[in-house]
Amino acid sequence: MERAIELAKLSVDEGGGPFGAVIVKNDKIIAEASNRVTQDHDPTAHAEVVAIRKAAANLKDFSLEDCEIYASCEPCPMCLSAIYWARIPVVYYAADRHDAEAAGFNDSHIYDQLSKPMQDRDIRITQLDSEHSLEAFKKWIDEADKTRY
Repeated sequence: MERAIELAKLSVDEGGGPFGAVIVKNDKIIAEASNRVTQDHDPTAHAEVVAIRKAAANLKDFSLEDCEIYASCEPCPMCLSAIYWARIPVVYYAADRHDAEAAGFNDSHIYDQLSKPMQDRDIRITQLDSEHSLEAFKKWIDEADKTRY
């Protein structure tokens, strides 16, 4: 945890956001990262997501089911989703979402939006029908030599 917090502070020194994350497997650091949103001009470059990308590349595996993640702050909804997709079973965090909000990082709007039906959200989400909409799924189902994830 101390390393994740140290990475968060270093990120601020380098012009980034105050977030850090470390991924550990068998008590060994596999990957670590700081928030890279402003440096990379990438709204998805949160510390946890960057660390997951690095860990998966280092392990050459998209499943991090044998890992733990240490985050300097409670993961936002996007990062938490990435943690679920990576199958990381354990998350440790230091500051919480309320501490982040007090520092100007407010995720409450996203949490509120996710609890609403799609038609009531601020972002317009519309399904477009297409006669080809299921072709990729059919191809996937029929593919004998696929890597399930």
